[in-house]
Amino acid sequence: MAEVSAKRRRSEGQAPDSAVVLYSYWRSSCSWRVRIALAIKEIPFEYRAVHLLKDGGQQLKEEYANVNPMKSVPSIIVDGHTLTESMAIMEYLEETRPANPILPKDPFLRAKARQLAEIINADIQPIANLRVLKKIDADYQADKVAWSQHFIHAGFAAFSKVLEETAGRYCVGDEVTIADICLVPQVYNAKRNNIDLSAYPIIARIDAALNELPAFKAAHPSVQPDAE
Repeated sequence: MAEVSAKRRRSEGQAPDSAVVLYSYWRSSCSWRVRIALAIKEIPFEYRAVHLLKDGGQQLKEEYANVNPMKSVPSIIVDGHTLTESMAIMEYLEETRPANPILPKDPFLRAKARQLAEIINADIQPIANLRVLKKIDADYQADKVAWSQHFIHAGFAAFSKVLEETAGRYCVGDEVTIADICLVPQVYNAKRNNIDLSAYPIIARIDAALNELPAFKAAHPSVQPDAE
């Protein structure tokens, strides 16, 4: 399948994927998003694990900081370029490898898919990521789980409201988009923080459907080379 996809991309004048390298941590939500996008688009890649906890955090080492000055994952090397930040990476993959799209063709629906993705990307995940949780624990001795739950609940309430307008089988109609790609890792994180999804039935239904898809199974943390 990957070989067929590579031949098709060459015939369409697109860059080959032989040099794609993904720096990832198995349970990183943002890395997970990119793995899903790569799987959907059938792009083969080399997996380079960056352990966020081992050795004081491998992402903080000088060697990796030269790849990603923000010292976070994911980072990707593609077409001879290094890119960071999951949304930028997925947009680049969509623009350079349009087969198996992750954005709708309709401009309004594209905007809605991005809107939903950004509720997670901007308003939920970064407020409760590892770097923030370490800071509030060290400096303020705050309850990390309660902190995460607060922002997940607020974000999921907003996300669910938008889904009432846009949802079909998935977040925006019946095709997988970047909204779905962002949703599944965030639901996983919500479950780790003991969030009761019964309050968000549309989210729970869509998450269950997405997790049955081959690309989402292939990108799941439990099957990554560095899974623990």
